[in-house]
This record gives sequence, structure tokens and C-alpha cells, in this order.
Amino acid sequence: SQAEQATVSRIALIGRTPADVRDIMIEGESGLLAISPPSFRPHWSPSLRRLTWPNGVMATTYSGADPDLLRGPQHDLAWADELASWKYPQLTWDNLMLGLRLGTNPRCVVTTTPRPIPLMKDLVKRKTTRVTRGSTYDNIDNLAPAFAEQIISQYKGTRLGRQEVEGEIIDDNPG
Repeated sequence: SQAEQATVSRIALIGRTPADVRDIMIEGESGLLAISPPSFRPHWSPSLRRLTWPNGVMATTYSGADPDLLRGPQHDLAWADELASWKYPQLTWDNLMLGLRLGTNPRCVVTTTPRPIPLMKDLVKRKTTRVTRGSTYDNIDNLAPAFAEQIISQYKGTRLGRQEVEGEIIDDNPG
């Protein structure tokens, strides 16, 4: 909707790896190509690492495995997916923030499993951060019944289950 309304002009799409950005964020079942209405579908140019919507709004892909690609480009919106699993989370985040300077309201949306890395713990404490949470239970109707049964029965009540199923940042590591 941000692209369709042209409230932004340059979007950064950052995932764990270049393949993750392509396979999940762009071409995945819930990726940008799948959720875009047919009348306003972006053109995907893999060799340019770029999506371009009919109105000229562009999104460029980057990866948490190559922070230097974010040195220099400017954006007014960013989508950071699975930030807690990036190879270089702090350096990639810092480079992204230095270029998130276009428009009147530059901002970043982070979608991630809340692993307790220092950057995640810092981000959720910031006054400028708005946290929304979701659990596997919130999405249960969209999951295969066998998956839900196996994962929930295996991990319910465990530390990993609190993180992966409940969406909690687990900061009580006994070790």
C-alpha cells in the first residue's frame, strides 16, 4: 500500500541472504509479487536487484550477509526480514539507518523471530520502536494441521517454544 499510494519512493528490502530476499520477500507465498493486486504488480528485475511499481516507486534488495551494499543508497522505507538471523546484524542495521533519510517520515518495518541478540534487545527498548507481536497460534488456521500438531506438541512449554511459537524474546538463558 505504501508503494501504491506513493507515500514513499525508495524502499530497501533486507533479508538474511540474497536468496532469502528473492525466495521469501519477493517471490514467496506472502511475498510482494503474490500480495500485489494484478493491476498494480511490480516488475521484478533480479539482475538489478530491483522491484519497480507502475508509478515508479522502487525497492532494492540487500542482505544481512553483505552490509557494505547499504553504504551510500538512500531510502524512505525499509523492510528488514529475519533481522535476528543476519550474519552481521549490527553493521547491516547501522548502514541501513545511515541511508534511511529520504522523505518526511523515514521508517523501517522489522519482521523477525525475536532471538535475543543485542540489537533486538536494544531496538525493542527504544522510544521510537513500536512492537507488535504474533504467535503461531495467531496464524494456526493458515498452517497445515500436521505441522501445528507436531510443532506445538514438541515445543509447547519449552524455551525454544516460547521464542519460536509464542514470539517472546527469551532473555533468561540459564547458562
